[in-house]
Amino acid sequence: MSGKGHAGDTGGRDVYEYALLRVVPRVERGECFNAGVLVYCRARSYVAARTHLDEAKLLALDPAADVQGVRAALRAVEGVCQGGEQAGQAAGDDAGRRFRWLIAPRSTVVQPGPVHTGLTADPTAEAERLLDLLVR
Repeated sequence: MSGKGHAGDTGGRDVYEYALLRVVPRVERGECFNAGVLVYCRARSYVAARTHLDEAKLLALDPAADVQGVRAALRAVEGVCQGGEQAGQAAGDDAGRRFRWLIAPRSTVVQPGPVHTGLTADPTAEAERLLDLLVR
């Protein structure tokens, strides 16, 4: 049996989770904008971050913002997703543990948003699609 047409058949697509990465230049003000997306697909042991920093938005919200510091924080998230030495303490963790660590609430300039779910046949393409749709 191929499984086609059965309830729950996802047509070759897997469940994935994603969260936006938000830049909050001044935490006390609560103003933010999207600067990236985290994508996790358990079935494929996949976790990745795609980021895009709009410097004009950052400086409009906080003219004294540390642009290079925000860029470094976004690169650090990408490094944790990639694993290896770039992941620091999370280097030995599997994709799921790295994703869960990254979506944990924190009071820093780069913060994760709520987690959403979907279905995809290609998590890498989905990460790019979400970046274009929700960030750029």
